Amino acid sequence: MQDDVENLNTTPEDFSGFNLDERLTQALEQLSLSQPTEIQGEAIPEVLSGKDVIASAQTGSGKTLAFLLPVMHLMLKNPSPTTGCRALILAPTRELADQIGQQIKAFSNHAHLKYVLLTGGADFKYQASKLRKNPEFIVATPGRLTDHLRRNSTDLKDLEFLVLDEADRMLELGFKDDLTAIAEQANPKRQSLLFSATMRNPQVLAIAKYLLNDPIRVGTETAAEHNTNIFHKYVLCDDDKFKQKLLKLILQDHESSQVIIFANTKAKTNQLRGILEYFGLKAGCLHGDMTQDQRQQILKAFRFRKFQFLVATDVAARGLDIPEIQLVVHYEMARKPEDYIHRSGRTARAGRSGSSIAFICADDWNNKARCEGALGARMEQITVPGLTAKYKGPDKVKSSGKIAGKKKSKEDTNKKDDKPKVKVRTRDQLNKGRPKRFGKAPKNNQDKNEIVSTGKKTTTTPIDDGFAPFKKPK
Repeated sequence: MQDDVENLNTTPEDFSGFNLDERLTQALEQLSLSQPTEIQGEAIPEVLSGKDVIASAQTGSGKTLAFLLPVMHLMLKNPSPTTGCRALILAPTRELADQIGQQIKAFSNHAHLKYVLLTGGADFKYQASKLRKNPEFIVATPGRLTDHLRRNSTDLKDLEFLVLDEADRMLELGFKDDLTAIAEQANPKRQSLLFSATMRNPQVLAIAKYLLNDPIRVGTETAAEHNTNIFHKYVLCDDDKFKQKLLKLILQDHESSQVIIFANTKAKTNQLRGILEYFGLKAGCLHGDMTQDQRQQILKAFRFRKFQFLVATDVAARGLDIPEIQLVVHYEMARKPEDYIHRSGRTARAGRSGSSIAFICADDWNNKARCEGALGARMEQITVPGLTAKYKGPDKVKSSGKIAGKKKSKEDTNKKDDKPKVKVRTRDQLNKGRPKRFGKAPKNNQDKNEIVSTGKKTTTTPIDDGFAPFKKPK
């Protein structure tokens, strides 16, 4: 093994340079995979050497195989059939976890390594029965795995490898406590690997410091640095009706392609799917309210081109690997630059090229500028023949691309101060909306009674204000 590691000082031109197990090499040949990607070339030698690794890689760069291949190689070189789970892979979404499971399955005919998928939306008892067979791999979302650990469905005492895929997204979704709890139950002598699209999030660095032991850093600093195969464009829009007409024209030009249309809410995805069906464009819908079986059926139908267009929320922004997707449409602009980058990353997979088109209304301009800052480049403005928006963009912009507001001059400030102040009187407020026949409202409680003089005797009688019954004086 030491000789294998010494020969990996440089990135090989093909997978044979890693000296992987023959069974893995045969599987790679059957999958028509010969040349490693950049992140694979950097990460695989470090993982094979037994070091903890922090890797930053753009979406679609082949990072899944960057940790699967060396982990499987080490398992095959050092078999341990009597132990429990040997490798745990954590992912933020069901879709990404299922994608990783499919990658393991692709090698199972040769490597004979079993895995179990633990995600929400599936039967708990069925998953527990699979765990009792001691699979080498557990691929899970943090929440569901935590539930199994609490019920003693499995343990992590024999764990050799802990992999956190898309760690930044897991922390954004609030899984920090679950990750900490899982790590505390795992074998402390494990090898830990953390893969993240960006290292700018301080929580990622904090969790890496807690989970990893003297890690090696590989890959690019941000996901956007090498995302050069995606052509980022935008179209100015007026309102939702304009967007619907624009979407129809764009999709009609891409009827032979597979396209994902992103929206921010579940309600909007359902609405858009109905609109596309009305336009005669067959489309599917994917969002968080769907069961796991429904999600898998939709994705399977999309992969096999039973429909060309998929309307989705950000649940499809990560873990969806369909190389044929040529266009991503942001019907509603992503709320965060990171989400925009991952949405756009559904196209231009594995070295291919693709386009990302954002629909920009007046309220979306500054959000677009923030995304451009994360990309490190300006988006290209395009127009669709026969449809032009009244909105032409802001009159002035800052160097950051955001809208430049008008600065207040001293004259404007003085003019504002010179305006006469309007005195607000209590009696005016009391009489607002009061019918004239009732007269003016009393100023205070003492005026609510009227003094009625009757010679020797003086009595007080309540005035008829229209709301209480009138009482005659005695």
